[in-house]
This record gives sequence, C-alpha cells and structure tokens, in this order.
Amino acid sequence: MSKVNEQELIQYIASKSKIDPKWVDVVLKHAQKFINSAKPNARGEVDIDSDDLVDYVISRPDVKLNELQVETILDLEMDYLMDKGLAGYED
Repeated sequence: MSKVNEQELIQYIASKSKIDPKWVDVVLKHAQKFINSAKPNARGEVDIDSDDLVDYVISRPDVKLNELQVETILDLEMDYLMDKGLAGYED
C-alpha cells in the first residue's frame, strides 16, 4: 500500500463501520499478507476471490471479529481505494 495513508484508511474504515481501529488494522494486515501471497495467472494478473480472502482472515488466531465485520472492513477498504483512484473492480 505505497500510495495509501494507512492511518487515514484505518480511521476511514473505523468511523464508517464503528469497529475499533485496532481490529481494522489487524484485518488489513492479514488481508495484505493473503494478497501478497497470491500467484499471478499466465497474463500476470492476480485474481483474488473475496470469499477466500474473508475465510483466510477469519481463520487467523488473532482475529476476533465475525464474517460480516471482516467483509465490512474489506468493502470499506475497497470504497476508500476506489475513491482515491487506486483500485477498481474487473468484470
């Protein structure tokens, strides 16, 4: 996340979700680890299945949030990144 102010992102998500910033940070760190370990396909693209990502984050022993809370954090992260022009969805 080189172009992203992480503290701003965490505060954005925490304020919208009402989830403690500490938990937002934990979820984002695990999500980033999962994304960084994904293997690119033949075209060099990395396809991340959101269900697999949520399952991975929930399976971490230090994550004490439920599936809906993790999905909310990840959705709000995407909203933030799209607002900043740093991400988008592929069809």
